[in-house]
Amino acid sequence: METTTTAFDSAFWMTAAAIGFLLVLSAFFSGSETALTAASRGKLRSQADKGSRGAQRALAVTEDSERLIGSVLLGNNLVNILATSLATALFTRAFGESGVAMATLVMTLLVLIFAEVLPKTYAISNSEKAASAVAPIISFLVTVLAPIVGAVRLLVRGVLRLFGVQIDPDSQIMAVREEIAGALHLGHSEGVVEKEDRDRILGALDLAERTVEEIMLHRSSIMMINADDDPADILQQCLESPHTRLPVYRDEQENIIGVIHAKDLFRTVYAVAGGAEGDTDLVKSFDVTKVANDPYFIPETTTLDEQMRQFLKMRGHFALVVDEYGSLQGLITLEDILEEIVGEITDEFDVEDEPTVERMADGNYLIDGGMTIRDLNRATDWNLPDEEANTVAGLVIHEAQMIPVTGQVFSFHGFRFEVTQREGNRVTELKIRPLS
Repeated sequence: METTTTAFDSAFWMTAAAIGFLLVLSAFFSGSETALTAASRGKLRSQADKGSRGAQRALAVTEDSERLIGSVLLGNNLVNILATSLATALFTRAFGESGVAMATLVMTLLVLIFAEVLPKTYAISNSEKAASAVAPIISFLVTVLAPIVGAVRLLVRGVLRLFGVQIDPDSQIMAVREEIAGALHLGHSEGVVEKEDRDRILGALDLAERTVEEIMLHRSSIMMINADDDPADILQQCLESPHTRLPVYRDEQENIIGVIHAKDLFRTVYAVAGGAEGDTDLVKSFDVTKVANDPYFIPETTTLDEQMRQFLKMRGHFALVVDEYGSLQGLITLEDILEEIVGEITDEFDVEDEPTVERMADGNYLIDGGMTIRDLNRATDWNLPDEEANTVAGLVIHEAQMIPVTGQVFSFHGFRFEVTQREGNRVTELKIRPLS
């Protein structure tokens, strides 16, 4: 009885209180780590802009994630090991050799429930709020423990270097763009984000990664004006065209000398004719080149993001695309770039085309060969690669290493491709269906 009384003296209870305090510190470190790593930097930035000092501190302390994690883990492991050591000594004193096993069992339960699961569950549920609350204390600890964490960081990198692993101190675990794209895809798969919203945001994010070559109107489809044609024929061509801007060439279509705007042309024709009561025969003598604006050429490697900025800066909507040799490849407009974000834009003058993607009763999709792979992926939620070709027909030709004939069937990338129409050397229509 005396031995038991001695075991549960004031020193026992002081040690027990110390263990309880260390468990509270462990819970603080565990919850802080989860809160600061799980908190959305976008939400923290929004709160910081509204005047939240805690959110501002949280943003600052998470800038160097490696130093943050090192400091928190150092503090967490320190209190956990110390608490376990004190518990082992306490239980050994009270229960003898069996106290070691009892201390292991009790501390495992206490650390798991109260120092890990409970604080981390709360931190995940209230990550921004918790991050703002703990940021000032963690910021102080990061500063105090900086020398130790720095030494540990050097040691870790030295060990990793022995195994051929190089660590970039400025690298991030995941790029911001990839993080947003992943969140959008996840939200769409869970039914939270609509497909149209996902496509618009991803389209805007992709502008910096894509070039004008991928979306330009190919030169074979460009409507042009021959400067040597009769003025009446030019006027008739402009009236019948659904476009307001048309390139003007002389001698050969590679020799673009200007771009004519329908409004400028009609104003000039009206002035030359002498107004509403004038003589229309005077129109036959006007020079179309005097109405045309200077052509604006851009290289085919220009990114869509940069080109949109240039359009807005120069207050223009029309550019001619050339390759590295200066040969005309196509044209691009501001509307083409905007369509990559919001989808197809049509007005009352656009020509009604047949649907480029048509699902048939047998499960096949009837596809226009000139449709871009990106547009097909967006329309069907497929993942056909677009690194080697821009159009569906181009992908088939690239994979087949030949110009296929009508009726040929190919299988690659998990899809079956059947050529249904060909005009000259162009594959104009295909049937596609997933193999799985």
